[in-house]
Amino acid sequence: MSYGKKVLDHYEHPRNVGSFNEEEIKDGSVGTGMVGAPACGDVMKLQIKVDKSGKIIDTRFKTYGCGSAIASSSLATEWLKGKTLEEAQQIKNSEIAEYLSLPPVKIHCSILAEDAIKAAIADYRQHNQSETLKVKTDNE
Repeated sequence: MSYGKKVLDHYEHPRNVGSFNEEEIKDGSVGTGMVGAPACGDVMKLQIKVDKSGKIIDTRFKTYGCGSAIASSSLATEWLKGKTLEEAQQIKNSEIAEYLSLPPVKIHCSILAEDAIKAAIADYRQHNQSETLKVKTDNE
């Protein structure tokens, strides 16, 4: 199988690889999404760092998988920066697959990226919802 130029670029030069440190995670500004595809064994961890206004200011990923999975993760982290959580929720796997020109047998990699985005947003919201509830309880 031959990959297109965009897949090769993101695979050979992935952007935003790594994880946020524990301090950043503990301050509540980071959401982490971890997803996997049992059919092929790919695992994707995607993290978003969100500012007080709800805008994604930084991203990280670690992916164990094929070139298409790594490229999908790398592209997703680039697309997320500067978006609000609501805008990020609108990123679809079909857009990732189309941009990277993924072959049909690799579409599941773009689905993983979309699922990881949604999981990271849900994780961020869950942590921040509990903080909001805690503050309200402490002030009562």
